Amino acid sequence: MKSREEVLNAIADVLVAEFECDRAALVPEARLFEDLDLDSIDAVDLVVRLQNMTGLKVKAEDFKQIRTLGDVADVVVKLLAEQQA
Repeated sequence: MKSREEVLNAIADVLVAEFECDRAALVPEARLFEDLDLDSIDAVDLVVRLQNMTGLKVKAEDFKQIRTLGDVADVVVKLLAEQQA
């Protein structure tokens, strides 16, 4: 299973490549909407890209809780752990 740090790096790679985010701003505490200037459509697009990368489905209740980059990583790590179980 991937570590949280590996997951964070993979998410950061997507944010840099697809959303033109500044790599230096991509810390776990970075808020998706306020700090990274993503909008709700960008957030949905990010989740879809992550689902495609991992082959996992993000549940609606998990998606609603996402506020920071760390939250995104936590959801992905949780899904990967559930897949391993």
